Amino acid sequence: MSVNGSTLNDKPAAGLAAGANNANLVNGGVNGGSAAHGEYYGTGGGLSRFVTPGGNPVDSSQPAFPVFHRKFANPAPLGLLAFGTTTFVLSMYNCHARGVTTPNVILGLAMGYGGLTQLIAGIEEWACGNTFGATAFASYGGFWLSFGVLYIPQFEVAAAYATEAEFMNAVGIYLAAWGIVTFIFLIAALRSSIALVSLFFFLDVTFWILTAGFFAESTNTIKAGGAFGILTAAIAGYTALAGMLTRDTSHFLIPVGDLSRGRQ
Repeated sequence: MSVNGSTLNDKPAAGLAAGANNANLVNGGVNGGSAAHGEYYGTGGGLSRFVTPGGNPVDSSQPAFPVFHRKFANPAPLGLLAFGTTTFVLSMYNCHARGVTTPNVILGLAMGYGGLTQLIAGIEEWACGNTFGATAFASYGGFWLSFGVLYIPQFEVAAAYATEAEFMNAVGIYLAAWGIVTFIFLIAALRSSIALVSLFFFLDVTFWILTAGFFAESTNTIKAGGAFGILTAAIAGYTALAGMLTRDTSHFLIPVGDLSRGRQ
């Protein structure tokens, strides 16, 4: 057979036809091809030029990025950044940084970035089959949404309490509950990485110090909890960065202290 003045023997031609047939059988037909008849209706070069060894079409719509097989992205950096950023702002408020004593600035972050975005990350982790990630991100997304409600006047949460002391004790119980939840996550993360274990450890310390501060109505104790919260936010940011730096997209990697090696 002659193509553009070149002669091809029948053997390669048969191989190309077989490859086209296999591609249609795997992908259910390419560009309208019929897998039942083994026909290929694609245009352009040979099949091997635009189908990867795994049988997936090469996506050249973003040539500046590496070509990957289509798969779920890693949602963990998104959830960690949402958590870390919101925690940082709240902790700065707890420390009374720059003389700020009115907490309402946290509301937007708590409802949007810390709340909604973490819920989305949790759903994505669920779709990826990561039970721990889905449970953690969805839980802390719910935490930030519920925390934001405390500062929405229409819900009248604070106004429902007769005294300031009663409200402080109520918030202390609320924070103690999250200290318990965080401790459960800490136990579950012990064979993940040093970075993740450190994150949950210092977050748990933060919750318990804040709990003590609200129970005792101690401004200095709450400030100490804010300091630990800033450290927790920094660890969250570091872990998020480690998740975004890959061999395909970065010139360097940062260690997280993998604890999963040797797992059976």
